[in-house]
Amino acid sequence: MAEHEKLVIMATHGPEDPERATIPFVMACAALASEVDVVIGFQADGVCLMHLGEAGTVQAAGFPPLTKLLDDFQQLGGTLLVCGPCVKSRGIAESLIPGAEIVAAGRFVAEVTSATSSLVY
Repeated sequence: MAEHEKLVIMATHGPEDPERATIPFVMACAALASEVDVVIGFQADGVCLMHLGEAGTVQAAGFPPLTKLLDDFQQLGGTLLVCGPCVKSRGIAESLIPGAEIVAAGRFVAEVTSATSSLVY
């Protein structure tokens, strides 16, 4: 694959829907393993997955634990972007996992418009 290929995945589901919370990480790890740059953006309830310790509560049937997928994603060099207003409204802005970056809408727009593909879950 070409070096410039980039996938942006917007994750909007949190622990309340383990399957929809997990699939973005499965897709992201597969893309990273295929040498595609990957950014996962978290919005709405998806930001809860970036709350310290929350990934450990998510296990979708038939999938690896979310903590393993998250570790793999970070080790493979993926980028985690988190909606600033979403984390502030939930009171978790100060307790995100290491490597998660709080951003505003403009950064999400820049990432999506520079991507070769995007997915929303």
